[in-house]
Amino acid sequence: MKNRPIYKLMDGKGRVLIPKELRTASGMDYGDIVRLELANGRVSVQKVDIIEIGDQSPEAVEAYVRAAFKTMPDNTRLSLISDLTALLQQKKEG
Repeated sequence: MKNRPIYKLMDGKGRVLIPKELRTASGMDYGDIVRLELANGRVSVQKVDIIEIGDQSPEAVEAYVRAAFKTMPDNTRLSLISDLTALLQQKKEG
């Protein structure tokens, strides 16, 4: 990949698509956790393997759960989906 600037438009919800060539070069894949930081007026995006210790924000917890789910065997995923569905049904009925 050549080291050249890539320009993207931000959509109305503040989203920007990271081009495939950049995702591939940085090892980013669907479901990976990325950390966004602001320093000196610049936003940086970095793939991370784990969230920072002690960060219990809803976004960090969701990122952790999604990353863990991605690494589980299919039978564990199906079991977890079943358990969560049952909990939602109980909540809906109660």
